[in-house]
Amino acid sequence: MKKTIIVVIGVALGITLVAAGLFMSGAFNGKSAGTSDQTSADTTSSGTETAAAASAETTQAETTQAETTQAETTPAETTPDPAKQQEQKIEETIQGMTVEEEAAQLFFITPEELTGVTTVVKAGEMTKSALEQYPVGGIVYFSKNIAGEEQLTEMIANTKSYSKVTPFIGVDEEGGSLVARIAKSGVISVPQVDDMSVIGASGDPSRAYDVGVTIGTYLSKLGFNMDFAPDADVLTNPNNTVIGSRSFGSDPAVVASMVAEEVKGLRSTGVSSALKHFPGHGGTTTDSHEDAAVVNGNLEELEAVELQPFVSGIAAGTDFVMAGHLRVPEVTGDDTPASLSSVMITDILRGKLGFNKIVITDAMNMGAVTNYYDSGQAAVMAIQAGDDMILMPENFQAAYQGVVEAVYDGSISKDRLDESVRRILSVKYAD
Repeated sequence: MKKTIIVVIGVALGITLVAAGLFMSGAFNGKSAGTSDQTSADTTSSGTETAAAASAETTQAETTQAETTQAETTPAETTPDPAKQQEQKIEETIQGMTVEEEAAQLFFITPEELTGVTTVVKAGEMTKSALEQYPVGGIVYFSKNIAGEEQLTEMIANTKSYSKVTPFIGVDEEGGSLVARIAKSGVISVPQVDDMSVIGASGDPSRAYDVGVTIGTYLSKLGFNMDFAPDADVLTNPNNTVIGSRSFGSDPAVVASMVAEEVKGLRSTGVSSALKHFPGHGGTTTDSHEDAAVVNGNLEELEAVELQPFVSGIAAGTDFVMAGHLRVPEVTGDDTPASLSSVMITDILRGKLGFNKIVITDAMNMGAVTNYYDSGQAAVMAIQAGDDMILMPENFQAAYQGVVEAVYDGSISKDRLDESVRRILSVKYAD
């Protein structure tokens, strides 16, 4: 009986305790439900934000890694190489030319030779048509082509605009009292400069630089991009009247320094210079305009005197060297003029002196050439010797046809033709 009572009491007590627990639990939950829900929400929100942040950080890390990988695998952008761009432009131009068009680039002629007109003072449809047929590499103007500043500027601008490859527009503008087509024209006012003999006698190379800047500035303004100057002859024969005061003097060191500075002065204005008359006309007694002139001396003697100004002018950056119609028998072993001699042009000027730009002949209508060779023959010989441009042949048509035919019959290889055109374009396309 006692056991029964104890069990009943225990069960009742358990029920009471459970009930009390449920009551207390309910009371606690009822009193704190909002706080519990908020805490749960905060906990959930915090967990979500943490996960989102972790996910964002992971995504950012993956993006950074992807960018790093891309940077590692993608070549960095580089500044285009101007030299390679120029080379590509040259090769594309040559590939787009016919043999006839390339051959025309080798000629530097007067507008009269181009058009057949007696005296040219403007460039119109006739010039345009002629340039389409014969896209020559250069046009040289003389006093008779100059009627005024506006006329000359317009003529030059038109001539350039008619050409697929802009031609050299050249002039003999040495300055001084003898050879100055613009300064002595009487119709265009430009600064005057002293004879080069006066400049040389001053012993101040900066004066030669100033000559280059002065002449180059007014030539460039008119549209010229090439000047047949400076005279690089050392005047070793005081009786030489064809050179005379055009030379900086008789001291090869003085002449060399003056020539280099004038080249630099011209270059500063964007005008190409042409050293003349290789290998040196200052010691001759004959005028090559009339007949063959002879330079006496062996190579060692030439290197000590005549060649010094050419070495300095080349080092100063001249774009052209003009080869004179000068016989140098002690060097070449025969009477072939330097302009047509591979010994003088290829072996000495290019090989020994290291000149790799444009070699142009002196005017091929001079007696030193025409008394011994016809136009076609002389033109072919010049290219075979290593010259790049032929100045003023006596008969342009014959000279041009001679070169074209020589390329087709193999007397002048296509590679040799390309070589000269490449040199010409390298100067034309230079920045």
